[in-house]
Formats: sequence, structure tokens, C-alpha cells
Amino acid sequence: MGRSKGTGLSVFKGREAKLNRAIFQALALKGPQTAYDIHKNVKRLRELRYAYYGNVNKRIRDLEVRGYVIEAGFKKTKAGFEAIEYELSAKAYLVLLLDSVTLENLVTNVSEELAIELLAILISFRNPLF
Repeated sequence: MGRSKGTGLSVFKGREAKLNRAIFQALALKGPQTAYDIHKNVKRLRELRYAYYGNVNKRIRDLEVRGYVIEAGFKKTKAGFEAIEYELSAKAYLVLLLDSVTLENLVTNVSEELAIELLAILISFRNPLF
């Protein structure tokens, strides 16, 4: 799990930042998983080896409400019930990408055509009349 390059995204701030990163990492690397499977993968990380299942499950549900994690379907468990499988949304992949890029690096390496497209998108967010 890397540190932020300085974009200051709210999903990677505060007390839940490490756990959010770990959940994103688990889902990005292994694809759709149940909350239990995500918990097992998070516990493999040294700094989160004592993470409780309840905390991981609560973070997953919060990330789902915020649109970073979506339901991918259901998986039949050994116990005989169906568990929800979660996967990262496009918004989550965007956040991961933005977190790994500095704004300076983006502006320096962007082409003129892409800069125009990005400018149009950003202007539309600032002014709802566009």
C-alpha cells in the first residue's frame, strides 16, 4: 500500500484511510470477493493483521454507499447461504489512479487535445449551466 502523492482525496484521509486502501487493493488485485474474503486478504497485511471483520464489513458498506464499491453478485458459501460479492466501481479505479499521480506530473505530461477535454470536463463541474 503506497502513500498518496498529494491529491488529498477524502477516501484516503482520516482514521479509515489504511483500511480503505487495503480494501481497494484486495479488490483490485483479486477481483470480486465477499466481505469475508476481503477481510482475510486485509489481515495478510502486516499493519492490519489485527483488523476485525466487523470493521472491514462496516468500511465496505460505507464505501458502497459512497459509490466506490458495488455489488457484483452472490456466492454460495460452505455454510449454505449466499454472500454478496463486491467489486470496485469505475469511480474507485479513478480514485486509485488519481492518488498515484501528482497534478504537476499530469499537467506536465498531458497532450494539448487531452488538456482541452479535461478542461471542458472540469468547467462543466464548476458551472452547472454547461
